[in-house]
Amino acid sequence: MTRKAFTMIELVFVIVVIGIITSIILPRINRDNLYEAAQQVVSHIKYTQHLAMIDDVYDNSDSTWYKNRWQIKFSNTNGTDNKWAYVIFSDYENKDGNPNENEIAVNPIDSSKRLTGGYSGGLIEYGDDKASEKLNLGHNYNINDIDFSGCQIGNNNGKKRIFFDNLGRPFTNNPELLDNPFKNGGSSYLLRSQCNIELCLVNDCTLATSNEKITIIIEQETGYTYIL
Repeated sequence: MTRKAFTMIELVFVIVVIGIITSIILPRINRDNLYEAAQQVVSHIKYTQHLAMIDDVYDNSDSTWYKNRWQIKFSNTNGTDNKWAYVIFSDYENKDGNPNENEIAVNPIDSSKRLTGGYSGGLIEYGDDKASEKLNLGHNYNINDIDFSGCQIGNNNGKKRIFFDNLGRPFTNNPELLDNPFKNGGSSYLLRSQCNIELCLVNDCTLATSNEKITIIIEQETGYTYIL
């Protein structure tokens, strides 16, 4: 029996077809990861705002009550397995800018878990039974960098967080640094311009192509949040 082999032209044709299919599928896979991650983050920013509005932290007996406001903080630390993740908390006990377990919001879908993708300061690290692992964007969506623009004050690199007051108004920076309900010294933390949060598949958002990043917008005053 004669065995029929592929000709060189046929092999080249197959390679070209595979290349075309790959070029179509890969951006779609990347886009799905980015969009799903962005949808989740938008949902949790809105949930943080909701918690702030239903939990008015004003306390006449506490002169620093405004440091208790609900916030969402993004970080990549040992506690997150060195991946980008976020945590939602109200800093009402220690007021040091870092959550402990009691301060982290309970996951409304599973009350045995807290809304953190891992956090060293809270002692609930990624992989802990109490962690909500989907909040670890690096592990779940391959997010390798997060960039804030229009929503940071001074040298605030690494302190990527947003917090809300009881009216749902968004603030930037760390409420632990406030010395009155709105300001640190002469600097107002109330968001005065549109805040852009970029989620990126590469290690440096400044080098990301359009298929490697997605932008989340938080509007000033209202805190309205959406995907660009």
